[in-house]
Amino acid sequence: MWLGKITKLAVVSLLALAVVFAHALSADNPSFPASAIADKVLVLKGERKLLLMKGNEVLKTYTVSLGGNPVGLKVREGDLKTPEGNYVLDRHNAHSQYHRSIHISYPNAEDVARARKLGVPTGGDLFIHGLPNDFKGPDQRQGDWTNGCIAVTNAEIDEIWRVVVDGTPIEIKP
Repeated sequence: MWLGKITKLAVVSLLALAVVFAHALSADNPSFPASAIADKVLVLKGERKLLLMKGNEVLKTYTVSLGGNPVGLKVREGDLKTPEGNYVLDRHNAHSQYHRSIHISYPNAEDVARARKLGVPTGGDLFIHGLPNDFKGPDQRQGDWTNGCIAVTNAEIDEIWRVVVDGTPIEIKP
């Protein structure tokens, strides 16, 4: 009799621990189920929005900061524009100068051809990232301030980091 009570108690305890463990794993990211993985990222520059997509479903939308001169195509290195076109998020950088970052595969073939025609360097090294590591202000947006990257808060890049895998396509629209 007492063995049955201990077994029931053990089962209930294990179930409770499993629930607590599952909650702990998702507590820092309550808006996404553990299985959520985005299969595309869509950036709407004019709206300052980044959408995490899975098929036709929007998993989550973020407000972003862009390059300091965001309107129009990125033409050359140093123009402070966020590029437009189709790219790939090809690597996660845990040792970023901006909390965390995910690299955008800019420039693509169209960008290279445009820059070559104009005789200017394309630039590169563009990311979706959080705030600068030495930033001491509130964890919020400060308008368009990057050199061409797509910036979100540190908490938001942590969310995006977890649901975007290397190789995910990103489309950046005007």
